[in-house]
Amino acid sequence: MVVRRRGAMGDLKGMVGLVCIAVLAIAAVVAPYLSPYDPTAQSLRLRNMPPGTRGEDGGVHWLGTDQVGRDVLSRLLHGARVSLIVSVAAVGWSGTAGTLLGVLSGFHGRAVDAVLMRIADVQLAFPMVLLAIAWVAFLGTSLVSVIAVIGISGWVSYARVSRGLALSLREEQFVEAAQALGSSSWRIVTRHILPNVTSAMVVIATLQLGRAVLLESTLSFLGLGVQPPTPTWGGMLADGRPYLDTAWWVATFPGIAIMVLVLGANLTGDSLRDFLDPRLAQRGAPG
Repeated sequence: MVVRRRGAMGDLKGMVGLVCIAVLAIAAVVAPYLSPYDPTAQSLRLRNMPPGTRGEDGGVHWLGTDQVGRDVLSRLLHGARVSLIVSVAAVGWSGTAGTLLGVLSGFHGRAVDAVLMRIADVQLAFPMVLLAIAWVAFLGTSLVSVIAVIGISGWVSYARVSRGLALSLREEQFVEAAQALGSSSWRIVTRHILPNVTSAMVVIATLQLGRAVLLESTLSFLGLGVQPPTPTWGGMLADGRPYLDTAWWVATFPGIAIMVLVLGANLTGDSLRDFLDPRLAQRGAPG
């Protein structure tokens, strides 16, 4: 009975997380068709209008307008595209690079392990946001640069976990048997090590998605992310900050969107961890 309750809670948590991610992902894909206005179109006559205000053309600004009369809903939908593209791309490449480096470090050990893990330790010694700002200052503020910066700051988590798994797996009998049969290191890594670390990497990637969204929003808030006129959630927060007392909607709605996407990623990651780690179910089973 205990395991069943744990499973039901995990399923509910995972479904809520997937719904949050799916709704925002669909909204981002169809943003050009859902947006009632051009996200960059300005009208000073309609600056800081509250939600539900009708525009000059008779259309409704459902989430209001910002300080230069741009439609908040349209900017929110197009900003979702930037956040998801940057986050998914950064998580994808950092996860791939970090997993390969971690497996290489754990399987071969010795000098390779020492060098890679010391690099990881040095990176962990720097505050994440400060490191990202330094990389942006070096690489620039284009979309590709932001993806590279977030990826560079996130590979360590994958590398350390995959290294630990590789250290454990290389002592297993099936790996020793493959070595005795003359299998090359490349074949052992690709056929035996990587498939056994994939589930853990998927969980980390899901959790890292929320972190990537927050980091991209932070960089945009500081003016170091994707530059205007491209709408971003962090940029919208920065634009709305001076008007919190007079036009709360400008910053509130992008803040809610960031919260929902990060919450969805975290709930999905927790659910995947419960599902893919059988030891959690064993601990929940009656003795």
